[in-house]
Amino acid sequence: MENSNFIKAQEWFEKLRSDLINEIEKIETKKFHITEWKHNSQGGGKMSKIKGTIIEKGGVNISTVAGQFNKNFSKNIPGTEKNNSYEASGISVVLHPLSPHIPSMHFNTRFLKTEKEWFGGGMDITPCLTFNEQNDYHEKLKKMCDQHDKSYYPKFKKWCDEYFYLSYRQEPRGIGGIFFDNLNSNNWNKDFHFIKDVGLFFKQYSIFLLKKYKDEMWNNTEKEIQLKKRSRYAEFNLLHDRGTRFGLETGGNIDAILMSMPPQAKWD
Repeated sequence: MENSNFIKAQEWFEKLRSDLINEIEKIETKKFHITEWKHNSQGGGKMSKIKGTIIEKGGVNISTVAGQFNKNFSKNIPGTEKNNSYEASGISVVLHPLSPHIPSMHFNTRFLKTEKEWFGGGMDITPCLTFNEQNDYHEKLKKMCDQHDKSYYPKFKKWCDEYFYLSYRQEPRGIGGIFFDNLNSNNWNKDFHFIKDVGLFFKQYSIFLLKKYKDEMWNNTEKEIQLKKRSRYAEFNLLHDRGTRFGLETGGNIDAILMSMPPQAKWD
């Protein structure tokens, strides 16, 4: 893990984690509970969980690990045809607010190295009630992407819409965002700049939503709607989420991997 680009990415993920925790704790009455863990091969991570009065359950996790993929899993990973070794560093954030007026929010970015290297990640939000900021969210996300490459937003939005679609229910998990993988334009600094802006966008927009709606009143009927919507969130994370599979296949921390699960959910 001595590669300078790898270290730059790792340091950025660590800084973003600290900034997010600091911003959330400014508006929460509770503090994050932090747990460090060791990977079964090399490296480890830091799991930061909160159960607060605004965020019913949330997590901001970072990890930097290395090892070898098993042969079946490596078939889907670029650059492992001759060597199953990998290095990976990333940040993953999930916020499940108490108020039904605030959507659940998910974000992650990562840097992977095999015999190839690339960035991946994205963000999406899952409202359960009418969400007045939907157009604003997508417009601002598009503006951020356009500053880097005008093809990014339409391509990554489509990828997100398709990825977070529950085909067996014929419904999306939420209102989308962006999702991307295998990002390598042969200009590492350009790609890294985009990754940093994705993280900054999520930090700013998530804090904006928490502050705007944290004091808005809600009722039991709205909470029931939220709990049923959360069931879709849980289904996706258990059945389809690539990050969950990656963590389990590479010997990650189980609690950190399942941090994304909502604290409560209901099915009909």
